[in-house]
Amino acid sequence: MPHDIVNGHIGHNHHHDGDHLHSHMLPEDEAADLQVLATQFIDGFVKAADKSSYLKLAGVPFERPGVGGDKALKLVDVELTTDWQVGTASPSFGSRELSYLPFPAEMVRERTNMGLVYVSIDEKSVWDIREFLSARKKEIEG
Repeated sequence: MPHDIVNGHIGHNHHHDGDHLHSHMLPEDEAADLQVLATQFIDGFVKAADKSSYLKLAGVPFERPGVGGDKALKLVDVELTTDWQVGTASPSFGSRELSYLPFPAEMVRERTNMGLVYVSIDEKSVWDIREFLSARKKEIEG
């Protein structure tokens, strides 16, 4: 199978659905790409003078099917959450304790995420913007 190197990453091309050639990104590259898209989407939303039009232009549905598809959920809120990563914790080798590494000031990172909040009379659902963007990206790329 032929491989290509794009931005220092090895990928592969193969025939799919006839003569269509395409490359696959590694999962960690897809996650990084999605994070960039989410960051740009959130920045654009925050700066948009008309938030509803911004969402419409991006293809965000203002109604979604609820559980079982009985009732449509309506988009009522867009929530932004900001977290600050001030350290990391991971399992320690041979121990049930976590190995904790607090970050120096220059390594502290802000992370903002967006949730699309849909409701019906019986249900509430929050659609993470990364899930929306992933689905939208697949839709566009075919």
